Amino acid sequence: MTDSCPDKKLLILGSTGSIGRSACGCVRRFRERFSVAGMTAGSNVDLLIEQIREFSPPSVCIAGEEDADKIKGVFGDKVNVYSGGGGLERVVNETDYDILLNALVGAVGFRPTAAALKRGKRVALANKESLVIGGDCLRAIVGRNQKTPAPAGETPLIPDILPVDSEHSAILQCLQAGGGAEAAESITVTASGGPFRNLPEEALAAVTPEQALNHPTWSMGKKITIDSATLMNKGFEVIEAQRLFNLPYERIRVCVHPQSIVHSLVEFRDGAVIAQLGLPDMELPIQYALSWPQRLPIPGKRLNLSNIGSLDFFEPDTDKFPCLRLCIEAGKTGGTAPAAINAANEAAVELFLNKKIGFTDIAKIVEKALNEHNPIKADSVDAVMSVDKEVRERVLSGLGL
Repeated sequence: MTDSCPDKKLLILGSTGSIGRSACGCVRRFRERFSVAGMTAGSNVDLLIEQIREFSPPSVCIAGEEDADKIKGVFGDKVNVYSGGGGLERVVNETDYDILLNALVGAVGFRPTAAALKRGKRVALANKESLVIGGDCLRAIVGRNQKTPAPAGETPLIPDILPVDSEHSAILQCLQAGGGAEAAESITVTASGGPFRNLPEEALAAVTPEQALNHPTWSMGKKITIDSATLMNKGFEVIEAQRLFNLPYERIRVCVHPQSIVHSLVEFRDGAVIAQLGLPDMELPIQYALSWPQRLPIPGKRLNLSNIGSLDFFEPDTDKFPCLRLCIEAGKTGGTAPAAINAANEAAVELFLNKKIGFTDIAKIVEKALNEHNPIKADSVDAVMSVDKEVRERVLSGLGL
């Protein structure tokens, strides 16, 4: 460790998930640069206990009280143990950390993001829902914190938020190479197309959860994998890109790229296009968000284009996958419209995974929620979460269709 690169204390929300485990790998590689101030998990108490043994975080949080008691039984008073939603809020507000890695899935990640930003902490954001449902609120929080403007070309348009999504990390890297967001003319976000890109539209209604969870290029959690299959995830990423980089929706495009090698592209005002390429692996964007603006080495396999052979690109079919179109409509509408469709989608995905609705019903529920919602300003955490709760309850109560 040197004075120019001080130790950074990380609070990892979702440490037992795929993003959290990769973040632990980054800490493992660079123990002189990173330490773990806290960890949170949902139900995987055994893995969390292993992580506590390895990284010695002063504070941890787990959803269930019985699991919290199990951790206390192993570590005694050596670790501060929190539990439940209240515990999550406390660990974010009371732990001493430099960077919050938010790898939670869904709207539950919004409050922790807002809380960390209110404390003036940097957020490495894998929880795209934070920006989708509450981007206006987060911008306002950062604006109140910011004493001087961020240097041009050096950060996303929301300082203190570093994207972990591979697409937005790619955009950030392209912007830094090309002169900053002020020089950008358009952004192209790439999409794998999911497992049903070549499936006839009429066959989608019979798709099972098991089929939808079989993603061709990425290994992700269940909810995100379903969102990828419906292209809802890509719609969320368009909203996220708009929030982060402040280009109008008309200048943010989506391109289906089945190989998942080109992670995103930026076209600049002189006609140059810069793309970020890499193997479909989340190690790089996670580590880049934690080490930004430095690049630290990652061992392992490297991209070999001659082995890949060809790179294909297609326009997305928004008739076949209407969730992408609905997301962009909600983003353009603004206010709490994105919060409404996110809540409807989370509830619909839960129903689909439990085999209570069909695959194509997800888009129908989302569209109905968007059409019925009267947006208000998304200018506070409470306003956003009130809409989330109301829409989610309506869908789960059987009124979604």
